[in-house]
Amino acid sequence: MLTQSDESFTLPLFREGMSHMHTPQQRTCSAAARQQSPTAVNMSVALGGNILVTGTSRGIGLELVRQLAEKKGGGAHIYACCRDPEGAGGQALRQLSALHPGKISIIKLDVADERSISAAVEAVKEQIGASGLNILINNAAINKPASPASLLTSGKKDMMDVFETNVVGPFLLTKMFLPLLQRAAKSCSGDKDGGMSCRRSAVINVSTLLSSIEKCPETFAMAPMYPYRISKAALNMLTCCQAENFRADDILVAAVHPGWVRTHMGGEEAPLTTEDSVLGIIRVLSTLSSKHSGRLLDWEGNSIPW
Repeated sequence: MLTQSDESFTLPLFREGMSHMHTPQQRTCSAAARQQSPTAVNMSVALGGNILVTGTSRGIGLELVRQLAEKKGGGAHIYACCRDPEGAGGQALRQLSALHPGKISIIKLDVADERSISAAVEAVKEQIGASGLNILINNAAINKPASPASLLTSGKKDMMDVFETNVVGPFLLTKMFLPLLQRAAKSCSGDKDGGMSCRRSAVINVSTLLSSIEKCPETFAMAPMYPYRISKAALNMLTCCQAENFRADDILVAAVHPGWVRTHMGGEEAPLTTEDSVLGIIRVLSTLSSKHSGRLLDWEGNSIPW
């Protein structure tokens, strides 16, 4: 069984000419551009306030916490959530928190457990103060059974477990954190920029290109992934529904595809490091406005069709 509860899972898509792919040469250029462009590196300065990220013990979630904590001048406080913060799996997160005293609060959270979600919400409420929650990043996800997770190898329990974590978890988290998101939106109502933005109040759901119904004919053969891709398509609908639901509150809701990332699950052939992916994600989040609410974007800011 292949599971992953502490980062977004992404899979290679072996089709030439797809805009989200990079060759090894392009990957080298991407790293060089990152080193040479202070403006790009500092874009995340705009992401201040209180930011909560789920699935932060490794991978994309851990890298999000690292980059947000390292940026100077952003004034961000990160609530880093993972299932077992005191265990071996939380060691890297604890070490990161120790490097940035006062910037990171580690919160115990299992997104598949409603009682755990309730306890996490209460823990954050006690710490967050009157300013509210500026950004909720629903990153935690699982994938099962083992790839390719075809129709014949996927069972009912696989489907239910994946839906519980990848869809129901973000649904409940956003629902329970809504008062804090609304509080942040109201407290920033006098912001000179106005309107929706991640500087004000936003929900970001980490999705995937595999969730795209329109792109399915291009992606299916190499990655059937029945439970995972279906759950992420449902997450996209959740994104659209919440975008409409929260529009009157000026809370932005968007989904982001992090790319094919070089993790223990993405594999060594993946063209993106977690550092590059997260740098791109943060850059994109820094530029989101009301026109992006209810949309699926990749880590470079390109729109992906539903």
